[in-house]
Amino acid sequence: MDLPRFVRTKEGDGESSPNLYVANCGPAVGLSYDTIASVFSSFGEVKGVFAADESGVRVIVSFLESTSAHSAFKALNGRPCPHLGGRSLHIRHSILQPPSSTVHDSVPVSLIASDLNIPGLYLFHDFISTKEEEELIQAVDIGPWKSLSKRRIQHYGYEFHYDTRNVDAKQHLGALPSFVSFILKRVSLFPDIPVNLVLDQLTVNEYPPGVGLSPHIDTHSAFEGLIFSLSLAGPCIMEFRRYTAGSWIPKIASISEMKVENPNRCTELSRKAIYLPPRSMLLLSGESRYAWHHYIPHHKIDKVKETIIRRGSRRVSFTFRKVRRGPCQCEFPQYCDSQR
Repeated sequence: MDLPRFVRTKEGDGESSPNLYVANCGPAVGLSYDTIASVFSSFGEVKGVFAADESGVRVIVSFLESTSAHSAFKALNGRPCPHLGGRSLHIRHSILQPPSSTVHDSVPVSLIASDLNIPGLYLFHDFISTKEEEELIQAVDIGPWKSLSKRRIQHYGYEFHYDTRNVDAKQHLGALPSFVSFILKRVSLFPDIPVNLVLDQLTVNEYPPGVGLSPHIDTHSAFEGLIFSLSLAGPCIMEFRRYTAGSWIPKIASISEMKVENPNRCTELSRKAIYLPPRSMLLLSGESRYAWHHYIPHHKIDKVKETIIRRGSRRVSFTFRKVRRGPCQCEFPQYCDSQR
């Protein structure tokens, strides 16, 4: 169940709200919601006590009357409460934020790639088993993680430099690890895969809850035309965006990646989304690889076919690519850094 969303009141409006945000109490410090409600009910009728977030140490106390909330605020804020273990409570007035009219901004979410009608996009469900998934996660957790601003990464084969959004083909880190050998073998059996394809670069991403990926196209000059992405541990939504009027050549982004959602020069934007369950393999090729931005919304929950799905405590992705050894000569020069 989703948590009710409360926000701070505007200056001067606090006394009109029947809701209080109370920090330093909750189940995580041994105080049940019933106990909290009992203490605050001495100031008036309490409609309910809710978790303010997932920490377990912050709650929302909702009164029937705003005058009751204000009385509790004056009596308890910043003072030890003997009936709540002597804890000093930090309280502010709060209001219930109206629920958003949409989840995932009204973009319909498909379960299979063919529904999106994006050339070159494929999704293979249950590409690996649950046991293989567990073994892959155990294998990367043994290795060293590098922290970015909101997620952790590992690079194998070649390091991807987020400041330039490219790789240095002269700095080879070595062969891909043996624990992904069975994945490479299965990929080689896909229909229409070149027999001489040798994927030589792997990026492992670990996404905490609510962390996604900014819209981008993998740099054309860095990687060739097939990109494989394996989802592990948790699900997510991936959105695809095609700017059909005007052209947008993304600028080099910082390590925090691009923040641009819809460039001013692009007046027409096509958006499509697909659900990526754990153990599924996504293949970007052709138009889907070269001309569509892919994007993971920064959500903790997603709406898929009228079902609300909460993202897991962790999502890990394995992205396999082949480093390009010459200029890109694709059919989408407006997105190609080799053809500017």
